[in-house]
Amino acid sequence: MISRIATAALLASALLSPVLAQADKSLAARIQRLEDVEQIQRVLLDYGRSLDTHDFVAYSRLFAKDGEWVGGFGSVRGPAAIQAFMEKNIGSLNKPGATYHLLSNFEIDIHGDTATVWSRWAYVIPGADKKPVIAQGGHYDDTFVRENGQWKFQRRVAVTDVPHFDPTEQK
Repeated sequence: MISRIATAALLASALLSPVLAQADKSLAARIQRLEDVEQIQRVLLDYGRSLDTHDFVAYSRLFAKDGEWVGGFGSVRGPAAIQAFMEKNIGSLNKPGATYHLLSNFEIDIHGDTATVWSRWAYVIPGADKKPVIAQGGHYDDTFVRENGQWKFQRRVAVTDVPHFDPTEQK
């Protein structure tokens, strides 16, 4: 009797082993995807925070070694060049904290060590009565890459929808 039970247990274990292994892989993949989404969201939020505080050193570190920023001021590639570009074009505009960006609607699609992201942005400035006014609104088209274990912008395209301005339509 015991040998039949032991045999049945061994047979069940052998049959269930691949199923359990696949379930473990599936669970690990789902957890990895959730962690990746969370890390990418953190990069998106850090982008807005460092932009609004004019911390262009931190801002530039969000880009891959050959990362590119494309927007209304032009385009630039590489963290050091992105830092210098932002210091030149934004550094003297308004004091840090006087204006800010609202970031929302993150749509994140992960493909292994790359991802595409679409999101909305709004640029808020003080109005004549000192109350917040949305001066511009648009969206970002992003490509991310996992570089040295960290998610970074491979390419960020900032499109102004209101008033309309698509930097990729420039000559």
